[in-house]
Amino acid sequence: GPYCGNVMPVPKEIILDSNEATIHFESGAHVSGRGFLLSYASSDHPDLITCLERANHYTKAEYSRYCPAGCRDIAGDISGNIGEGYRDTSLLCKSAIHAGVIADELGGQISITQQKGISRYEGVVANGIPSHDGSLSDKRFIFTSNGCNRSLSLEEGFLSKSQITASSYWEETNEFGQLFQWSPDKAWLQVPGLAWASNHSSNREWLEIDLGEKRRITGIKTTGSGSTTLNFNFYVKTFTMNYKNNNSKWRTYKGILSNEEKVFQGNSNSGDIVRNNFIPPIVARYVRIIPQTWNQRIALKLELMGCRIMQANSSFTHSMWQKPSQSTETSLGKEDRTVTEPIPSEENNLGLKLTAIIVPILIVLCLFLFSGICICAALRKREAKGLSYGLSGAQKSGCWKQIKQPFTRHQSTEFTISYNNEKETPQKLDLVTSDMADYQQPLM
Repeated sequence: GPYCGNVMPVPKEIILDSNEATIHFESGAHVSGRGFLLSYASSDHPDLITCLERANHYTKAEYSRYCPAGCRDIAGDISGNIGEGYRDTSLLCKSAIHAGVIADELGGQISITQQKGISRYEGVVANGIPSHDGSLSDKRFIFTSNGCNRSLSLEEGFLSKSQITASSYWEETNEFGQLFQWSPDKAWLQVPGLAWASNHSSNREWLEIDLGEKRRITGIKTTGSGSTTLNFNFYVKTFTMNYKNNNSKWRTYKGILSNEEKVFQGNSNSGDIVRNNFIPPIVARYVRIIPQTWNQRIALKLELMGCRIMQANSSFTHSMWQKPSQSTETSLGKEDRTVTEPIPSEENNLGLKLTAIIVPILIVLCLFLFSGICICAALRKREAKGLSYGLSGAQKSGCWKQIKQPFTRHQSTEFTISYNNEKETPQKLDLVTSDMADYQQPLM
């Protein structure tokens, strides 16, 4: 130094022996007194930005940047949510943690799409960060993702009692003698009414969900009893997650940088919905939510977000006479790698079996008819010696009258037959009119 204004400092690149640098800033004479904004980058991530950069610092409709770790606790408001988008005055990296695109412990790459602003931005709590309601803005930004954040309960339609169980549940009888059951099947966020509440208050209580098959679980939404019933103020403050697959032991979801179980921040009241994302995602069939701290009583409503590991593919080539049938999915390789192969359906197998039976039968029939025609022709030629051919005799002699044909042509046909006898003397029959009932070309 000293450095002044926008003059690029020299040298442009500083090589350090450590991963930390201390920068001493001492201001000279100033006018506005607003301080300074420091931007930095590394050779690994030349598009690295600071935690203080906002979306309105960029004018492009689409861009990608790299966020550093530790932006969650940076002072600065964000407005909006992952569904509708964020106000363009929001901090980019803090919004990305709120949306569940990156983890605060690691940072990471974010991809932004800028769109037209909306009249109001709804604030929610997600991943330990509250966003605030925002007013009308010119622009908003949305994070592009892999799309694996759909509601598993709504998509699969498994809002059934058999797929959600609990260690216990509370039964309450009010002053009028009415019985209320806070059973586990009421824990779905989409089901109105009571929530699930445990009969005991300890950190050994749990709520278990069977997804039917292995799924990729990217997040969870939770709320307390007050989202649908205002008479109670029950909610879970913190919880942990366990998961497993078929015939395996329960495993605890742990933090990215530590080997300790991760404690998720839940609700701070009984009415608001709080979202937590799993980075990396959980790949399992069974999940358990284990409350750690709560208000008054353990009570919970939830919704899991994620997607299926195997995606449906287009149907395969079908037989000519069959309608298309859905392909069957098979998965190969690792859990996060999906390869879909079509497997013939039962209808296709039946068509192939019928084809294998009918085609040989048709071939045998054709050969049989052809052989019969050749034999008859040979017999006629042998019997031609010494026979007198009349108008009626020509129609009834030979083997033709011995073969009963299955089809009849009900009209008259005029034709002429010429042949050679044994003496090679050409003769010509008279023009005859006869009924074609005795023979007919086979229908193939």
